[in-house]
Amino acid sequence: MTDMEGFSKICKVSDLKESQGEKFIIGDQEIALFKVKGKFYALSNVCPHQHMSIIYDGLLDAGYVFCPAHGWQFNLETGKQPDGRSGLTTYEVKTFENEIWIKVVKKELKW
Repeated sequence: MTDMEGFSKICKVSDLKESQGEKFIIGDQEIALFKVKGKFYALSNVCPHQHMSIIYDGLLDAGYVFCPAHGWQFNLETGKQPDGRSGLTTYEVKTFENEIWIKVVKKELKW
């Protein structure tokens, strides 16, 4: 395996079902993890609309996840909304030996 510095093991590939999200916590970050056509996507699990931790339970369609509360859409690759506005933080995902690893950079406050 190449460089895994900064990555955290989150689960086994076999733990995820196709087109269905799962929720994980790494440090102080809630992550929504999706498997779509064999590819893995990790985004913030907290919808910016009403700050609800429900993105993992959203509907997946055409490369987007739809928040189950009010239907806001977020691109699985970029986290952005369809009009290009910011939306959800995305996280780098790697797989190694049937395990999924995610890189979460700790947020630092600048006062």
